[in-house]
Amino acid sequence: MPDVEEALAPDKLTRGVGARLRELRREKGMSARSLAQRLRISPSAVSQIERGVLQPSVSRLIAITDALGIPLAAVFDGREEPDQAAAADAAFGLQRAGESSSVSLDSGVTFRRLAPGRTPGVDYFESTYPAGATASADAALFRHEGYEVGTMMSGELTIDFDDERVILRAGDSISYPCSRPHRIHNTGAEEAVARWLIVHEAR
Repeated sequence: MPDVEEALAPDKLTRGVGARLRELRREKGMSARSLAQRLRISPSAVSQIERGVLQPSVSRLIAITDALGIPLAAVFDGREEPDQAAAADAAFGLQRAGESSSVSLDSGVTFRRLAPGRTPGVDYFESTYPAGATASADAALFRHEGYEVGTMMSGELTIDFDDERVILRAGDSISYPCSRPHRIHNTGAEEAVARWLIVHEAR
């Protein structure tokens, strides 16, 4: 797998994503070199992602969270995350309109968290793919941990599997094990918005 799967992107939001990934890696006690070995990229590439020099693609971001053994939700930001024990005792979680955090990735793809804080075993988020955007910069199919359920809100997304292609339009829903090789991309002429639920096995 090539080292440079990401586009140059020195903007503030991307630097925040890289800094958050570095923080999460350190919390796990993993070196940049160890993470690079798991991802089959160079330590320099890991450093560039964490410093915001390279913007991770969707597939790269998910590969990093899988390698660290963390949910995708952990990446959005850590400012408002409650103590895990306290969260387990809470009667409910609440996120007001305008409070959701988002991350910007390669190809202009954005992920916006919909779940109010961390929800054990579940990632719930909204993706926005501009026309022509793809989840994997090198056009390769990828796989990751969990089971995925998606619903199209607007526009059109194409999902390539190893043996077939599915085109999703507004109102369509799909589900599949994330272990099945796949690639999501926008082959339409307008922005595509979808909502996704990824259910994880207990970590």
